[in-house]
Amino acid sequence: MAEAAFGACPAPLSRYERILLGHGSGGRLTAELLRHVFLPAFSSPVLAALEDQATVAVPGGRIAITTDAFVVRPLFFPGGDIGKLAVNGSVNDLAVGGARPLFLAAAFILEEGLPVADLQRVVDSMRRACDEAEVALVTGDTKVVDHGKGDGIFITTTAVGVVPEGRALSIAAARPGDTILVSGTLGDHGVAILSVREGIEFETPLLSDCAPLTGLAAAVLGASPGVRCMRDPTRGGLSSALNELAESSRVGVELDESAIPLKPEVRSACEMLGLDPLYVACEGRLVAAVAPEDAARVLGAMRAHPLGRQAAVVGRVVADHPALVTVKSIVGGERVLPLLSGEQLPRIC
Repeated sequence: MAEAAFGACPAPLSRYERILLGHGSGGRLTAELLRHVFLPAFSSPVLAALEDQATVAVPGGRIAITTDAFVVRPLFFPGGDIGKLAVNGSVNDLAVGGARPLFLAAAFILEEGLPVADLQRVVDSMRRACDEAEVALVTGDTKVVDHGKGDGIFITTTAVGVVPEGRALSIAAARPGDTILVSGTLGDHGVAILSVREGIEFETPLLSDCAPLTGLAAAVLGASPGVRCMRDPTRGGLSSALNELAESSRVGVELDESAIPLKPEVRSACEMLGLDPLYVACEGRLVAAVAPEDAARVLGAMRAHPLGRQAAVVGRVVADHPALVTVKSIVGGERVLPLLSGEQLPRIC
């Protein structure tokens, strides 16, 4: 009866203000957690059935599936939180592959002692992110680990979408002469999290760029059939995205450092901390390799979208030095931009 009352304000979670090991037992406390936290947030007939699987109908086309785990520290950061990040991180992986995200599954690993109010805040944020990305969370799981054996909340999400017939984006599809575009400033997400950890204060608050790329990706694809591939530069930043492209397509990539959009706060923080912003993660940016004759049209479509107003052409694909990315510096020199050899900023997604 309680499960049927979707949309009502959630009742207090029994008498418990913090997560107990019993909340992961599969018994009464688990049922209360479902009833008072998760089910009211993700109102869905499919989820409400509480089956061991979600059975859904999808429109015609190929299915795209992605899964990811999120262990960001801190749980709440300027411009987002682990819940918003968990939704957008998986949704964006589908969007840059040309898919339309439809459904989401989520698994929550909760640490004993976590304030229930923090969990509620994360769940509410996930619900808003699902609404913005136009996806439905249809199934999930919750486990609780001993105090000291986790870090508040870890979330794993799996997203499912459909790819329209005839659409075939691939990281192996870049060709010499293609133009490389980015949809906005780089490094905002990683530096926003780092600012909390290190106590860095900016004159203007720096927010994570965490956002769903579904609308922006659709605008790019609608502007041109000449889009070869798209990536979201998350862990490893622009460097990882373009090195993967160069290796898979057996081409070289040449970047113009002066054309790469960076916020002054990101540039100064990276200089102060000895970081290269080309390795710093984004969570709401898109990188595209586009046929040169379509580049201007795609750039215009990006800049017409709220998430792409600072889009820029940053480089080109070349036949020389296959599998290598090079950067022409502001002062005129050139350097190789290799894959990151270690972890520059741990626990940012």
